[in-house]
Amino acid sequence: MKETKSVKLNAQQHQQHENGHFSPFKFAKLLDPEASWDKDQLGDVLHWIRQVVALLCGLLWGAIPVVGGVWIFIFLAISTSIIYGYYAMILKIDEEEFGGHAALLQEGLFASITLFLVLKQLLIISFRFKCR
Repeated sequence: MKETKSVKLNAQQHQQHENGHFSPFKFAKLLDPEASWDKDQLGDVLHWIRQVVALLCGLLWGAIPVVGGVWIFIFLAISTSIIYGYYAMILKIDEEEFGGHAALLQEGLFASITLFLVLKQLLIISFRFKCR
């Protein structure tokens, strides 16, 4: 009886996967070099890692507050280094299967620059108004 329930459950999960509904994402996969990735999944993970880095850097540099164009390039260097280190050293994937280094390093880049700049500027402006 239990065996038929598990077979039915596996069949339903497989059918849901075929219908476009994906199984829940497992966070252990994020650090597993043996895990298999498709292009969309890896792109989403890289995108959101970059957004978290942009959030942290934007909040930190907006709170300090630092100004000047050099901080944009420092953010880009930090963000790109983290992304490269993640897919090359932690996941150890073959980047050619996913479109090469340029495609992987570009995932979420422009959205993260926007998030970084908006947060940084909002915090700098809010601190200026508080000081007056």
